[in-house]
Amino acid sequence: MSGHLRVVAADAELRPHDHIDFAFADDRILRFNDPRRFGSVHWCDANVYDHPLLRHLGVEPLGEAFTGDLLYQSSRKRQVAVKNFIMASDVVVGVGNIYANESLFQAGIRPTRPAGAIARARYQRLAEAIKSTLQRAIDAGGTTLRDFVGFDGKPGYFALELDVYGRAGEPCLACDRKLKGIVLGQRQTVYCPQCQRY
Repeated sequence: MSGHLRVVAADAELRPHDHIDFAFADDRILRFNDPRRFGSVHWCDANVYDHPLLRHLGVEPLGEAFTGDLLYQSSRKRQVAVKNFIMASDVVVGVGNIYANESLFQAGIRPTRPAGAIARARYQRLAEAIKSTLQRAIDAGGTTLRDFVGFDGKPGYFALELDVYGRAGEPCLACDRKLKGIVLGQRQTVYCPQCQRY
């Protein structure tokens, strides 16, 4: 989204939409800025995973618990499109629209395919693609499309590596066929009809 955390000096001037500072002993501050006010900060005395906003969240995609088997088991009897399924926070957290598009392309899965109709082996490929895509994005500093910056104030460069997202109508980088753009779950979805036939 549009909010961010950044590390600044203790005497750094406040900017519009700066909402909270976490001060450290070394005179640095972790500052939370959120123009659209989607974020929130909560103090928890008990187990943080028992908090009502967190207890129903799915697994972390870069953790060991996230596997193709988990996706396969969670998807049984679900008719929702696989793209919407992997973006559902009760299944897995942190797979946003851009990363869902890219991961499905890497795994060769059409985003509209019903989640319950995908085989275990294909889900294994998808889990690996999600992990790989997210790690590549982290290594590139994130994906700056408009105003995103990392904690250091620098833009992310993963947008330079996108295979499908934002490229509807352009040639596929793998097969040269025209990429198709649709709206799925009210989100921009781009895929290759040739490479993502499954």
